[in-house]
Amino acid sequence: QVQLVESGGGLVQPGGSLRLSCAASGSIESINAMGWYRQAPGKQRELVAIITSAGSTTYAESVKGRFTISRDNAKNMVYVQMSSLKPEDTAVYYCNARRRPFNKVYDHWGQGTQVTVSS
Repeated sequence: QVQLVESGGGLVQPGGSLRLSCAASGSIESINAMGWYRQAPGKQRELVAIITSAGSTTYAESVKGRFTISRDNAKNMVYVQMSSLKPEDTAVYYCNARRRPFNKVYDHWGQGTQVTVSS
């Protein structure tokens, strides 16, 4: 099993910045990729950014150039630095870890942290 705990959400003005952190514990050796997803009211959960165990990254088009995902393997942490925030970024942000044992897929989720971008 994998346990994920997020922190760093809050209220920020448009154009501001936040950094979200996610601490992973448990069977972390089996994680293939980690990432951040978000869900706004009335919308489906969507991918924000993914980073693989090898360090390759994928971003949603809506956040490219503004968000940066990173990992600290020594500390078992994943981060997303969010800059130039827009009201459209307001959502609950969830940390995700994906395992692929025997070609099966298992997703693990944190509790979520609220990000509100408003003046």
